[in-house]
Amino acid sequence: MNILRNSRNSRNSRNSRNSRNSRGRWRLAADTGAVVVALVTAFPVFWMVLSAFKPKGEVQSLDPKPWTAHPTLESFRQVLSVDGFGRYFLNSLVVALSVVVLSAVVVFLAAVAVTRFRFRFRTTIMVMFLIAQMIPVEALTIPLFFMFRDAGRFVPGVGLNTLASLVLVQLAFSLPFGIWMMRGFVAAVPVSIEEAAQIDGASRTRILWRILLPLVAPGLAATSVFSFIAAWNDFVFAKTFIISATDNQTLPSALLVFFKPDENDWGGIMAASTLMTVPVLIFFVAVQRKLVSGLAGAVKD
Repeated sequence: MNILRNSRNSRNSRNSRNSRNSRGRWRLAADTGAVVVALVTAFPVFWMVLSAFKPKGEVQSLDPKPWTAHPTLESFRQVLSVDGFGRYFLNSLVVALSVVVLSAVVVFLAAVAVTRFRFRFRTTIMVMFLIAQMIPVEALTIPLFFMFRDAGRFVPGVGLNTLASLVLVQLAFSLPFGIWMMRGFVAAVPVSIEEAAQIDGASRTRILWRILLPLVAPGLAATSVFSFIAAWNDFVFAKTFIISATDNQTLPSALLVFFKPDENDWGGIMAASTLMTVPVLIFFVAVQRKLVSGLAGAVKD
């Protein structure tokens, strides 16, 4: 009897070791794959920053190297000396922050409406939002151009050559994705929390802004990052809608200064692209901190 028991225990021990070894190999393979994907993803950013600090001779060399022995800030000085660069930066910031604020409010209220309330055509509206995401931006550029051209005749301030046109079009493209994403976060909040607040005498408005909003703050932060990046990096609409008003151009349009017919200034292009990346990183870090604090507050409550 003891021999059978010892044999069974030995067999179970070998199976347990084999299982641990198998999990260890799979984890090592997964970690290796994650590192490879991270390196491949980060390489273009590394090359962009490196090219921004390289001298012009090294940037245009036919034998590029992944390092530089003579780093310089000449490309950054050239970018910052471009006439109107500060105003282009401010225009991009105004458009991006306006889109973030407006989309956050609309996305939150729309997600609550389609999740907590039942009304006719609710499913149809959600499907229309999904279809809107499938339409290529290039297919809508020309119709939107004519729409804003005609709208400027009746509503001053929202036509062509205005920042309002960029805010409105970026808002329209960020809402469908944001509503779909926020719908899942709102649906994950138990309805019993709102019912308990109603029993305690809280109004619907108080429940919406003081209870539900902190609980879905992580999702709102994620949609804000998407809206900010899309508005900040927009080139197609900025180049299409801002025709003659050069004071209302944005940073992506300013990159065209470094594209020349005879030879492109790749050092200036990479330096400008690096400067454009910095606000996105700052915004992401700020929103990430808010996301963590909002999640902690939701758990604490």
